[in-house]
Amino acid sequence: MQETPSQTQQNKLHILKHAGIITSITLMSRILGYIRDQRITFLLGTLPASDAYTVAYRIPNLLRRLVAEGAMTASFIPVFTHLLKEEGREKVWEFANKFFWTMAFVLTGLAVVGVIFSPFFIDLVASGFRHKPSYDLTVHLNRIIFPYVFFIGLAALASAILNSFHSFAVPAATPIALNISIITLSFFAFRFQEPAVALAIGVVLGGVLQLLIQIPQLRKHGMTFQFGVSLTNPSIRKVARLMFPVFFGVGVAQLGLIIDTQFASYLFAGAQASLYVADRVMELILGGYAISVATVILPMLSQQAAENQIADMRKTLAFSLRIVSFIAIPSSVGLIVLRRPIIEVLFQHGKFNAQSTAITAPPLMYFAFGLCAFALIKVVVPAFYSLHDTKTPVKIAAAALSFNLISNFLVSRPEHVEGALKYVFGFFAGIANTLHIPSLQNGGLALSTSLAAYINLSILVYVFQKRHGRFVTREVLVSVFKAALSSLAMGLVCWYVIRIPGWYANQHFAKQVITFTITLGLGTAAYFGLAMIMRCPELEEVWGIATRRKVKK
Repeated sequence: MQETPSQTQQNKLHILKHAGIITSITLMSRILGYIRDQRITFLLGTLPASDAYTVAYRIPNLLRRLVAEGAMTASFIPVFTHLLKEEGREKVWEFANKFFWTMAFVLTGLAVVGVIFSPFFIDLVASGFRHKPSYDLTVHLNRIIFPYVFFIGLAALASAILNSFHSFAVPAATPIALNISIITLSFFAFRFQEPAVALAIGVVLGGVLQLLIQIPQLRKHGMTFQFGVSLTNPSIRKVARLMFPVFFGVGVAQLGLIIDTQFASYLFAGAQASLYVADRVMELILGGYAISVATVILPMLSQQAAENQIADMRKTLAFSLRIVSFIAIPSSVGLIVLRRPIIEVLFQHGKFNAQSTAITAPPLMYFAFGLCAFALIKVVVPAFYSLHDTKTPVKIAAAALSFNLISNFLVSRPEHVEGALKYVFGFFAGIANTLHIPSLQNGGLALSTSLAAYINLSILVYVFQKRHGRFVTREVLVSVFKAALSSLAMGLVCWYVIRIPGWYANQHFAKQVITFTITLGLGTAAYFGLAMIMRCPELEEVWGIATRRKVKK
């Protein structure tokens, strides 16, 4: 049974309403996340201690994204939703309780292994550190942080259960607890011989809080936490079967970051920190809206898949692609054009100096280039998971990851690559200099990750449409074109205004903040103004998040 126009309308409103709730909460989280990152860069800059903290945190954080929030969430929600529909609440809570304690058992083992074999994990992702002075500190910090995997894994499971009941507010607020914890501990860093240790302790305490704040909501929905570990429960085994391939395919961007970490470990001091800061700036945009939409549509797609409503899934995907592109495209252009002012205003304080900004700007530009791909992958991949197809994204991610690995080998010798590009495309070299396009440097690693993401996205869309029908319709393509045209106007305005002599450059910090804000405001006005002239329907749809007005059919 296909949905009626009114049902389509309800689904649009459902996505916008809950994405709006998550975005509002996530915005608060991202503000605190910025304060957290600003405190980290203030204390550590791009010194060797900063590289040590970045690598030490990246390993358990990657496991969090792949095992907990990625593989577990993507595999658990479809099974939980199907069981709730077919078996009822009694069976579904029996499954949830057993899965919780089984997950706790597995995560305990993972945390213990991580603490004991921390040097092995460091060598695995950053072997270039072994002969650097920061190696021992990296291992020490990694051992402090690794128990975070246990707490954040269970917190991610709690979020998945609540999301299955379309309860998004509390799960979306959990990162706030992590940010507050790290910020608080950063002010006690002076009590430690190495300030990075205080930050590492803050990570673990934040994980504890992320789990605890969700328990009252779980109990409210009916979870009893009755103890019971089971490796034979059919539903648990089904989730495990789905998790295994998703672990490798949940996101080429995350695995690409580990590859970047390995190659960056052989580069100059501060390379790791520069990639981390650039990634955090990009995540500010990516997490603000794209992840919010992806969080909302997975339960909806799972329900539509359970009812075999493939046509409705295509409508949901098309709508999600339009509204995410409407935000991601101008964000990408803005980050590229204003990369240096963004870093200067947000992070150039304390030990994060002008040299730190200089080495962070190239990776931010190239990460920003891939922002649209990163965002849309988070919308398309859940469509496969909702159909219990986790193998296809794995194969596609493996192909993209192979490209990332090969391209990283190439850009590790940027002088050769740049020489070849100038020889082949010499005509465009002057344009590149005029636009202040940076050389590859450590930015080449970010560029490889972005290109791999576009390859990943293209194959995902092609395969899904070949199997289940087209969702990248003419309406979607027209929407993307209008967003790109409006973004071009925004980029030109920002590029011109920020370079007016005496406007931003060589000003004191307070004036830089004011002029940067005005520049960004003028660019945003240009984007929405042209979008309004072209009558982009996404304006009303995105505005509906704040006003709760109905969108057009």
